[in-house]
Order: sequence, then C-alpha cells, then structure tokens
Amino acid sequence: MPLDMPESVLVRFRGQMQPGVTLRDLVHAIPLYAIKQGLLTVEKKGKKNIFSGRILEIEGLPHLKVEQAFELSDASAERSAAGCTIYLDKDPIIEYMRSNITLMKWMISQGYKDPRTLSRRITAMQDWIANPILLKADSDAEYASVIEINLNEITEPILCCPNDPDDAKPLSEVAGDQVDEVFIGSCMTNIGHFRAASKVLEGHTDLPTRLWISPPTKMDQKMLLEEGYYGILGRTGARMELPGCSLCMGNQAQIRQGATAVSTSTRNFPNRLGINTRVYLASAELAAVSALMGKIPTTQEYMVQVQKLNSISSDVYRYMNFDQIQEFCDLADKTTLVN
Repeated sequence: MPLDMPESVLVRFRGQMQPGVTLRDLVHAIPLYAIKQGLLTVEKKGKKNIFSGRILEIEGLPHLKVEQAFELSDASAERSAAGCTIYLDKDPIIEYMRSNITLMKWMISQGYKDPRTLSRRITAMQDWIANPILLKADSDAEYASVIEINLNEITEPILCCPNDPDDAKPLSEVAGDQVDEVFIGSCMTNIGHFRAASKVLEGHTDLPTRLWISPPTKMDQKMLLEEGYYGILGRTGARMELPGCSLCMGNQAQIRQGATAVSTSTRNFPNRLGINTRVYLASAELAAVSALMGKIPTTQEYMVQVQKLNSISSDVYRYMNFDQIQEFCDLADKTTLVN
C-alpha cells in the first residue's frame, strides 16, 4: 500500500441487535457491508480488499464479553487483515481477567509449567485491575476507510457462501439449498454455542443430515457433559469428535466428497472440509436448524426454531467464569505465587 495510506480500517457498529441475529452474523456483516461500499469484491480477477494487510478496528460494541470479542477478532484473518482491535469497556475485561487469574492459579496447583511465568501474568493482571487503563483511538484518527453497520438493519442471519469467506449474503438469498452435513465446532465457537444448538435439536433423534460436533477445548467438553448437553447432541446421532479443530483443518476427518455442508468453522476454501464440497459458513444456531431440516431454512423457519432460546438466553450463553466455579476456586485459594 502507499506509504501515506492509513493502515487501519474502522468498522463502527450502531443500533441494537435484532431478535434471532447472533454475533456470528455480525462477523459476516463486515464483508457484506464492505461489498456494499465497493471496498471488497468476491471475484478474484482484479479483486478489491480494503482489509488486506491493514488493522481492522472495531467500535460500537463495548459491552461484549471478551469471548464474544474473540469471535469477531478471530475472523479478521479471513479478511486478510494484519490484526484486529475491539474497543471494550473495562467491566468485561476485568471480569475476564478475574476468571483467568483463578484459572492460572489452578494451573499452578496442577503442576502446569512454568509457575513463575504464570505467577508474573497473575500479578500483571492484578496490577491492571487495580488501575485499569484502556487504549482508545484518537478523535482525529485517519482511516483507509470507515464502514458503518446499522444493527437495526440486520434482521436475518448472514452466511458466507460456497466456497469463499468473503461471499457474504443474507439468509433470504440462499434459503432452500439442500444440506447434507453440518459441522459445529472450531475456535469460532464457545460453550454457549453448543448449549444453543442442543436446545434447537433437543428431542430429535433421526436427523436428515450428518452432524459433527467438536468443542474447541476439553474444558468445554467436560462442562457440556456435566450439564447434560452432550447427551442431547449424542442422541441426535451426531458424530462426537475430539475437542479441537476437527473438520475445520480437514486433516483429522472430512465430509463426504461432493457434499453440501453448513459449518461454524473459520473458513470455507475449496476442498478444505472435503473434496469437491460446497460449504456455507454460519452461526451455530443456524447450523443446528439446517441440521434439523436438511436444508438452509427460510428466515421465518429459522426464527421459529430459535425463538425458544429467547427466554433462556442468560443460561444458554453463560461463559466459563472460573472464579465462579467452586472446584477451581478451592484450589486457587490455596495456591501460592512463585517469585
């Protein structure tokens, strides 16, 4: 890029998230709105990509949990961005650090290496919590481009279509396509996504699709087992994969050759999940509805299936705050930091 060209792209969200719309839909809204502004093209010949090699700065969602912010920043790689920042208020950051202080103390008690490094990190977090100072963009900062996204306008899910993570479209434009397989997993998911998918699929034992389930971590798997959600997913006939990347990497297992799939994975490049496959990227909630119906649902069909999540969202989308889990607190309280 020219030396005098600003090195950041600002994405500013405003308004309120609408019913049925998830954070993953906002991930896909970024390329969709960039396409609308002529800043991104799907066509490879003469391709435009305003994000390439630049820092993606996101504002307007200050109350996100850190886990949610990670979902947005994780997808900056698919934009070919050099990095990503998200402006958050202090409270969610302090909540996350307190949780991680307990986790790291627990790790020391369990013999994880290196206790001195973990202790230094704990001390640094405690010092920041005592005097929390955040970086913020200058009021007169210049950007290569500013993308304004009005959340009030996003009233349906947004998918990325086969086989390009830039090819973002509203659900209404792709509804009805037959789905053979569904993958819910990868680092773009967290424990709340699996609870949500379980609630959508609860009571169904003969799905018309092949469903793959792979939590990102063993801790997620353990919690889902204890809470009974693994049993719900297992009874659907889902293939329960080892925690980790699974289909997202395509080197542990693959979907059937020529299949059409809906995936929560990070990217859907040709042949990544399987040979000659067509892969949509979507939220765990939309993936679960697609698994249930054997097709990409209409917006109305989707809303009917996910409305059950509205009244239980606070429980479904809980994150693992280790400072509120007794077994971690008990050991953390007895742990002495190492100088």
